[in-house]
Amino acid sequence: MKKTINRKDYYGGALMVLIGMAAIYGGTDYHIGSLSHMGPGFFPAALGGLLALTGLLIAMSARSAEPAAPAPAEGHPTGMPDIRGSVCILLGILAFLLLGHYGGLLPATFAIVFISALGDRKNTIKQAILLSITMSAIAVVVFWWALQLQLPLFRWG
Repeated sequence: MKKTINRKDYYGGALMVLIGMAAIYGGTDYHIGSLSHMGPGFFPAALGGLLALTGLLIAMSARSAEPAAPAPAEGHPTGMPDIRGSVCILLGILAFLLLGHYGGLLPATFAIVFISALGDRKNTIKQAILLSITMSAIAVVVFWWALQLQLPLFRWG
């Protein structure tokens, strides 16, 4: 069988390896330390190593034994590009900024997840609401309770 290479995966994996190696190199400018006494360079070097390893695995998986199936057609049936996802993500970010300033962490988190989830045509309103509630609960536990972020849960005005 003829081996084919998925160029997007190959180049994406190679880019991840380069960025990971750059992060490792940047982390070596600081004291790395050890696992028990981590220095300021340990975290960027460790994340860079994980990123490089993941990129290497993605690039290696780009080779397949059989030709890839053609991708399904994207966009509108009229031939126009489908910008629904991009618009929903941008609107979600704007809603988060506005509600984070005037409404607090819970409304802002709910809004960004709900609006962004509507960018995927496969999501239903019910799925978007369930995802938003779940992510809001996680945001409360992680950011408000565990990290004690100085953003109130609710703010009026």
